[in-house]
Amino acid sequence: MKCLLLITILKIGIFVLFLWISVFILDVSFWIQVYLYPGYRIPVFGYRYFVLACGFHISYLSFFSFMVSAFVFKKVLLFPCSKIQILKKDLKLNIFLSYNLGDAMETGKPGPVQVVLVQKDQHSFELEEKALASILLQDHIRDLDVVVVSVAGAFRKGKSFFLDFMLRYLYFQKEGGRSNWLGDSEEPLTGFSWRGGSDPETTGIQIWSEVFTVEKPGGKKVAVVLMDTQGAFDSQSTVKDCATIFALSTMTSSVQIYNLSQNIQEDDLQQLQLFTEYGRLAMDEIFQKPFQTLMFLVRDWSFPYEYSYGLQGGMSFLDKRLQVKEHQHEEIQNVRNHIHSCFSNVTCFLLPHPGLQVATSPDFDGKLKDIASEFKEQLQTLIPFVLNPANLMEKEINGSKVTCRGLLEYFKAYIKIYQGEDLPHPKSMLQATAEANNLAAAASAKDIYYNNMEEVCGGEKPYLSPDILEEKHCEFKQLALDHFKKTKKMGGKDFSLRYQQELEEEINELYENFCKHNGSKNVFSTFRTPAVLFTGIVALYIASGLTGFVGLEVVAQLFNCMVGLLLIALLTWGYIRYSGQYRELGGAIDSGAAYVLEQATSHMGNSTQAAVREAVVGRPPADKKAQ
Repeated sequence: MKCLLLITILKIGIFVLFLWISVFILDVSFWIQVYLYPGYRIPVFGYRYFVLACGFHISYLSFFSFMVSAFVFKKVLLFPCSKIQILKKDLKLNIFLSYNLGDAMETGKPGPVQVVLVQKDQHSFELEEKALASILLQDHIRDLDVVVVSVAGAFRKGKSFFLDFMLRYLYFQKEGGRSNWLGDSEEPLTGFSWRGGSDPETTGIQIWSEVFTVEKPGGKKVAVVLMDTQGAFDSQSTVKDCATIFALSTMTSSVQIYNLSQNIQEDDLQQLQLFTEYGRLAMDEIFQKPFQTLMFLVRDWSFPYEYSYGLQGGMSFLDKRLQVKEHQHEEIQNVRNHIHSCFSNVTCFLLPHPGLQVATSPDFDGKLKDIASEFKEQLQTLIPFVLNPANLMEKEINGSKVTCRGLLEYFKAYIKIYQGEDLPHPKSMLQATAEANNLAAAASAKDIYYNNMEEVCGGEKPYLSPDILEEKHCEFKQLALDHFKKTKKMGGKDFSLRYQQELEEEINELYENFCKHNGSKNVFSTFRTPAVLFTGIVALYIASGLTGFVGLEVVAQLFNCMVGLLLIALLTWGYIRYSGQYRELGGAIDSGAAYVLEQATSHMGNSTQAAVREAVVGRPPADKKAQ
């Protein structure tokens, strides 16, 4: 509101300035007229105008003085949201307006800020660059190395709920580092928006508006950013949406917490493989490990008698889950090898259920008294393990540490990649399997067509009439299409129709190649170009002799030049055929010879048809008037 007040007052000041200039011009013109004409009688309106003009000048000068004084002394009334810095080097005045975006900024309290928007209808993504810049470009943190802790996973699994405990820990550390950072048992849990129920709450990517400055044991200060992400696999998100959110958060974070429920299942690992490969493809990083730390956070762990709660039990459980054995299927081995190839460090933490009150009560607001004691005990181990200054890991890309300023640039670069069409679209398991089925069926059908055509007009087969070749093409094409239709495929008829059309196009391309190969076997076709050139040489040589005999020396010389050119073309064509070089020039000679032959045969055919028609039908009756 104060910024709007400032802008409004500035607009009024500009308007008053222009109005004052107009009145000043009228005032000067009035007194010039009085000066030039001393006998001019000033009307009553002139006196009134004089009084009005003087009052207006005094009012404007007062207003202008007030504006200048407010600017010089930085009055809070007019400039509460500006930040003025006088740069002595270039003597310029820079005004940096902070962006009051989101509810957190409007109230002046920290809160979640949306930095990546998801357009549900278009399934597209948009970066809120101003909001992100207002957080990452603050003077006290913009040049600090950044630590980004992100939580991702399926929707309605308690990601925002967990992040709020991380916020509570960071704020207690900021206020003095008390041991009981969980706080009072009656205190509601606040921070990132969360609630009970089955519908998703967070959309896109949010980060906390306050960046925490933490001093590591060596004395180095780093900036800590907390990131919340949209839950995957809801009813409105495509596989591409889920993959983009997960990949983008993994690419920009130094610690990615993969939030899972009850267990690490094989489909969880397969989805992780898909999402991380989508991120690695966007980063164009194939050989090095592109990401840093991945933590499997298994919520509601129900088997503490097998693997105990906490980090130690989690690491033992993770080692067993990610173990690669010789008897495992190749697909299962590839998933595990891929995860190890993407992350420099992989950990796991087993967290117990927070209690029945948390899961079922619609009135639960995060008070510690309603949370199971086992859950709180493990939180007091997990949160310090992730956020302890000694364990904080700065964000690195290609081996270089990233500052807050650099993180903004990487966000802008990565979002452009996902907004473009360069990356392939990840697909669901059904769609990918259906595509594989249809591609395999199309390849098998194309092999049937190719093998049958090879038996008819293949490499060692003699030249075949074009009519017979076309007939065989139609026969074998229909045979291939019937094979494609009979093959059992996933996806249904509508899904297979596109692959059937592509199969027909590929078969037509093969037919064109077979036609060219068959035409090359025609002996006359092989010697067509030299025959045309030799015929032209003979004809022009005879024409040169006849024109020279009758005394047309100039025409004879012209014919001789043409004979020489055709002879050079014939020799060049022979060299190209022998050496295989300058194929473009050889093609041009062949095209020219084919054109000449086509025109000659066309004229000969027309003449022959006219002669036959005249012989069969007879000449038309002569005109009686001519007789």
